Amino acid sequence: MRLRSMGAVLAALAALLALPAAHSAGAAELPLSQGKTATSSSDENAGTPAAAAFDGNTATRWSSAATDTQWLQVDLGATATLSKVVLTWEAAYGKDYKIQASADGSTWTDLTSVTGGDGGTDTLDVSGQGRYVRMYGIHRATPWGYSLWEFQVFGTSGTGTSSCDTANAAKGRPASASSTENAGTPASAAFDGDTGTRWSSQASDPQWVRVDLGSVKDLCKIDLSWEAAYAKEFQIQASSDGQNWSTLKSVTGASGGTASYDVTGSGRYLRVNGTVRATGYGYSLWEVAVHTTTGGVPPVQGGGDLGPNVIVVDPNTPGLQQKFDDVFAQQESSQFGNGRYQFLLKPGTYNGINAQLGFYTSISGLGLNPDDTQINGDITVDAGWFNGNATQNFWRSAENLAITPSNGTDRWAVAQAAPFRRIHVKGGLNLAPNGYGWASGGYIADSKIDGTVGPYSQQQWYTRDSSVGGWTNGVWNMTFTGVQGAPATNFDSGPYTTLDTTPVSREKPFLYLDGSTYKVFVPAKRTNARGVSWPANAGTSLPLDQFYVVKPGATAATINQALAQGLNLLFTPGVYHLDQTVNVTRADTVVLGLGLATLVPDNGIDAMHVADVDGVRLAGFLIDAGPVNSDTLLQIGQPGAGADHSADPTTVQDVFVRIGGAGAGLATNSVVVNSDDVVIDHTWLWRADHGTGVGWDTNRADYGLRVNGDDVLATGLFVEHFNKYDVLWNGERGRTIFFQNEKAYDAPNAAAITHDGIVGYAAYKVADSVTQHEAWGLGSYCNYTSDPTIVQTHGFQVPVTAGVKLHDVLVISLGGKGQYAHVVNNTGAPTSGTDTVPSKLTSFP
Repeated sequence: MRLRSMGAVLAALAALLALPAAHSAGAAELPLSQGKTATSSSDENAGTPAAAAFDGNTATRWSSAATDTQWLQVDLGATATLSKVVLTWEAAYGKDYKIQASADGSTWTDLTSVTGGDGGTDTLDVSGQGRYVRMYGIHRATPWGYSLWEFQVFGTSGTGTSSCDTANAAKGRPASASSTENAGTPASAAFDGDTGTRWSSQASDPQWVRVDLGSVKDLCKIDLSWEAAYAKEFQIQASSDGQNWSTLKSVTGASGGTASYDVTGSGRYLRVNGTVRATGYGYSLWEVAVHTTTGGVPPVQGGGDLGPNVIVVDPNTPGLQQKFDDVFAQQESSQFGNGRYQFLLKPGTYNGINAQLGFYTSISGLGLNPDDTQINGDITVDAGWFNGNATQNFWRSAENLAITPSNGTDRWAVAQAAPFRRIHVKGGLNLAPNGYGWASGGYIADSKIDGTVGPYSQQQWYTRDSSVGGWTNGVWNMTFTGVQGAPATNFDSGPYTTLDTTPVSREKPFLYLDGSTYKVFVPAKRTNARGVSWPANAGTSLPLDQFYVVKPGATAATINQALAQGLNLLFTPGVYHLDQTVNVTRADTVVLGLGLATLVPDNGIDAMHVADVDGVRLAGFLIDAGPVNSDTLLQIGQPGAGADHSADPTTVQDVFVRIGGAGAGLATNSVVVNSDDVVIDHTWLWRADHGTGVGWDTNRADYGLRVNGDDVLATGLFVEHFNKYDVLWNGERGRTIFFQNEKAYDAPNAAAITHDGIVGYAAYKVADSVTQHEAWGLGSYCNYTSDPTIVQTHGFQVPVTAGVKLHDVLVISLGGKGQYAHVVNNTGAPTSGTDTVPSKLTSFP
């Protein structure tokens, strides 16, 4: 390191006046890192990408955003033995930082720490192994971010090959069995390394014995030593969670004795599953030896810490209010920024706090029940940043806690994509901003509001499976299902549509603390629910070590490897660029996001595919389309899927899609549902009408939601601004409860949206072939700012048949910018004028 005698400003000027000559860096010894895939926590601009620090050109550089916690990492492609790291800093250097290595891009080990750095060129001797290496900045030396001309990693590259270890990974590990013959033949005897002891089962088929290896291992060979009571037919199986099993080897016609079987796969649990006995006795094994792979790509480990953007607090946390204030100051108006934050409040009582929530900020209690975490104060969303207009208060959430508001009423003035779940408000709830400016929400579920809910200026709202002490009013469309205390239906003269129960619901999974251990609670399905699900809490708990805790910098390859191993996913707050589609193939997989974790598909790939399997839970994340067109951002079930999932449906909850706004985005389809019985519980699919990268073809997105599966239910469906149909429903027996829509503002003229002799694509189209469909509480609004003369034929288009029924449907012209000729098909009065008066139908046909 060299001593700097000039200040940061003079150093910056000197760097600008005398850039180093462009030449190949480190010619004598080629770094392992040169030209390899690089990622970063942020880039200052498009001209300073992460890759520029690994291109061997000392005239190009990476630079970050101007905050302290930033990182830059490289994927070496294979595990390497590391010996040296050389950092060539630009004027904006790191004062305090770490060099870290990782096998999987998620769990990091410190190789060295630098404090009081003085910039220039830092040559650091290190010792360790890893596939991924990163510079983790802690404190900057200047007001700018971090900036590196070159980041070079030296060492010996791994070959990527692996070998089968001769050691027995199962010896002495915990074991269990379906049965034991007697106390002298326990399961553990098959894994004790003693060929004089054995496990034996009861005399029936099937029977199994299994061992817990302690963590997920790559498996390569299994040795079995049978006693005289052997298996004629059996399977060798592996599992990551001890519940869902993959068959590594099926054996028929076995003859007992000692045998070895080569296998390929991974798991924490290994099981020998006997299906046909060779004798009249049970199954009996002297020993089971498990051999694992050494070298190569190691398995992804579950559990671990929650990353840098999760803020865990308790009532005694010093400066707690300041923590909330600091994040709010950063996020209040950061509508399209990269900051993502999750506050987690340990159980206890918090006095005198006001947690104001800005964009991409979530707050959750860590108790099993909302009342375990008590706030004597407020959780506030207001619209001061937007002059009292709350119609853009998107992307934030509150969950699983109790609030006693400081003045008796809490303010939650939100727009779309801002769920209020599992909250106990010990007072009233005001859904309007200070001054009662415009507001366009919203969603409440599984919550108890002891006082009165006042929507005031809220245009629409959906509330499910909750209780309220009262509800004062509404503007256009207030829909309730399973809500104790909800107002009666009055849609003919007012805004209310009320159903006594919700036909099918299952609450969103959530993170909680069991003592000091993190777990994820996965609520059970309810039918015809009314009121909150707690404190009964039917469902299951999954330990965190059954989740790959995805942190910023993780790669899609590692995410898919974790899924293939049988792990669930917990996305911590961050923005994740994907270079391959995330494939969810295992039944009952949980994919849970914290702090509006955001997935961005690069190079035109689809972001996520879910197989046609039972019980997948997708919850709490945002998919943001990339600049190259994706065919489908989220696909549930492959085309032609038809399995029955009614007993254990896939659920999609608080999963949001954005095309444009944060930059140019393109996607033909946002969400396509091919599987049957899927429950979509609160989503906002949004083709941006403002922000950057916005224009009729700039952020082209033809379809919002396409439903091809049968018996699909949507509760709380918000879909806006698509170039063609916002919703296209092809499946039979579909149901929607609450739908909010705006047509695309930027349709250039009527000709651009005319098809089949119809002006404008319906907001909600049920295919002509469908014979059964039913929906309640539907609204579509037009605001044709590019051509206010457009008269759209209708907001809704459905086949005219006895089995297709719509209840409480409206269309609205916002300020006279465009009009609707009809509500449904050719039925319903036209909108007119500039007074924003809805045209309604209470039923169709």
